[in-house]
Amino acid sequence: MFSKHVGKQMSAYCQGELTIGESRKVAEHLISCRQCRAEHEEIKLGIRLAENLPLLETPDSLWNDLENLLDRQTANQPQVVIKPAGTRRFRRPRLAAVAATLILAIGLGAFWFYREASRGSWEVARLAGAPRIGSARIFEKSRLAVGQWLETDDSSRAQINVSSIGSVEIDPNTKVRLLETSVTEHRLELARGRLSARIWAPPRLFFVDTPSAVAADLGCAYTLEVNDEGGSLLRVTSGWVALQLRDRESLVPAGAACATRPGIGPGTPYFEDASEAFRSSLGKVDFEFQKSSEWQTTLATLLTESRPRDTLTLWHLLSRVEATDRERVYERMAALVPPPAGVTRDGVLRLDDKMLNDWKDQMENYWSDDSVLRKAWIKTWTRSIEKIKGLERTK
Repeated sequence: MFSKHVGKQMSAYCQGELTIGESRKVAEHLISCRQCRAEHEEIKLGIRLAENLPLLETPDSLWNDLENLLDRQTANQPQVVIKPAGTRRFRRPRLAAVAATLILAIGLGAFWFYREASRGSWEVARLAGAPRIGSARIFEKSRLAVGQWLETDDSSRAQINVSSIGSVEIDPNTKVRLLETSVTEHRLELARGRLSARIWAPPRLFFVDTPSAVAADLGCAYTLEVNDEGGSLLRVTSGWVALQLRDRESLVPAGAACATRPGIGPGTPYFEDASEAFRSSLGKVDFEFQKSSEWQTTLATLLTESRPRDTLTLWHLLSRVEATDRERVYERMAALVPPPAGVTRDGVLRLDDKMLNDWKDQMENYWSDDSVLRKAWIKTWTRSIEKIKGLERTK
């Protein structure tokens, strides 16, 4: 559906009208397609301008004033009168003047939008307690400039408006700094604590640096926390986030989490509804038992505990384990979600990019939140039935 350009889906994507899967595919396409990314920015500009237009009543004299103004401007120009039946008379010079006025308004709007997007500070609102920018307390609202730190104590919270692309809530005992804000990149540094981000922007426009990885937004909502040792934990609630450190990257979808460690970078993403044994084994595989005598036992537990949905984790592991272990990971993946036509065992074991991505496309049917929603619906339905039966028994 999205193998070519995504212009037909762009408006619905910007308005949040696509499904989670469709939105993710559009976001992934925008990462590599400059043409669609430019179109996305134009649509976002139009939406932003419309959102900021004041709502005013049109005065009765507006048309007469406009007519008089255009009459003065075109008094010395030859006039060609167009008289369609049943309509007001318009003159071509007047139409040209109106068009020029509209173009000027759009140009001024674009200038305002990009000026706001590239300003060197963001608005910060106090949500609770006494957050500070530097040594200055925030009473209601303030601005966070590039290079400044925003800190909260154990009883304060704040909200940052990320230019025109979203917002970030800052939890207690958190320290963040604004590193950069421009049309092409917005970047925070999270030194410690926890933030919750909601971003509506092209992919890879908003970044959060931590001591052990960089979170690159792909159009989503997520929480990110950093502990005193510099490790972090990402939890995604909508869309996708990429965790990166040098040549290591983990793609984390909604419902999944991913830990990071200083000196290692991002671990392997996993769904939080996976079994305790699976998650415990993964933590050891990522950060503790690599190259150790316990490695084979830990990997065996991980593979045994995996479900079709956990192929998210196994897909990432393929490129992170030794060749002999890669065969074991492949066999388990193939048992859970058989590879599609054209994806061969040899191709996967040599990490052929196309085959890996084709198989990933098939596995993603198990990675969505549909199962979670389905379970919630069944639970609600069951409670409703029990309530009806209870009412019948009391009759």
